[in-house]
Amino acid sequence: MNGFRIKKASFLKSVGAGTDWPSGVHIAMVGRSNVGKSSLINSLCGNSKLARISASPGKTRLINFFDVNDGSFYLVDLPGYGYAKVSKTEQERWAGLIEGYLSSGAVTHIFLLIDIRHEPTEGDRQMLQWIIYYGVPFTLVAMKADKLSKSRRAGAAKAAAKLLGAPPYAIVYSSETGEGREELTERIGSIVADAAGRPENPNLSDKTHLT
Repeated sequence: MNGFRIKKASFLKSVGAGTDWPSGVHIAMVGRSNVGKSSLINSLCGNSKLARISASPGKTRLINFFDVNDGSFYLVDLPGYGYAKVSKTEQERWAGLIEGYLSSGAVTHIFLLIDIRHEPTEGDRQMLQWIIYYGVPFTLVAMKADKLSKSRRAGAAKAAAKLLGAPPYAIVYSSETGEGREELTERIGSIVADAAGRPENPNLSDKTHLT
C-alpha cells in the first residue's frame, strides 16, 4: 500500500492471563526466543528503545502492546518459545497464554518470525499449526538477513518457508540494516486498510486462512 507510514508508536501495556487487551487491529509478532521480535518492532517504528530487548532468551513473559499511529493499530509482542532452560510449568503457562490469545478472535494478523540461517524448529512448526487451526491470517518474516550474503537470502527464505510447511515465501528482513522494512510496512498498511472493512471481532467459526 503506497504511502503508508508508521509515524508514531508508544508502549501501551503488558497483559498476562485474561483478556485485558485493547480493541482494534492487532498485528502480532511471534517466534522462538531471541529470533528478533522486539528488534523488528523497534526497526519498524524507528525507535531503538521502544521494545526492550533482553540479552537473556525466554525473558518475556507477558503480551506487550504498542499503540501505533494514535490507535490506528497495535503491534503485539508475544513471548518467545523454545528456550530450553524454561521450566515445564512455565512452558505450560506460556502455551495457555498464547493459545488463549490466538483463539480469542482479537488477532487480526500474525507475523511468524523465523531465523533465515537455520531450518525451522519444532516450535516453529507447532506455532504454524496453531495459527492455521485458529484461522489467523499470517505472513512469514525471515529474520537476521544480514547474517547471510545477499545472493543467498531469497533462496534461504524460500527454503525455510517450504521446510516449515507454509507457502514458499517469506519477507526477508534485517533489523540491523533495515532491509525489508519498506515491504513489511506496506504489508502492514494493507492489513490495516483491509481490517477497516471487517467486523472488529470476526466469528471464530470462520477458519478462512489467508497468506
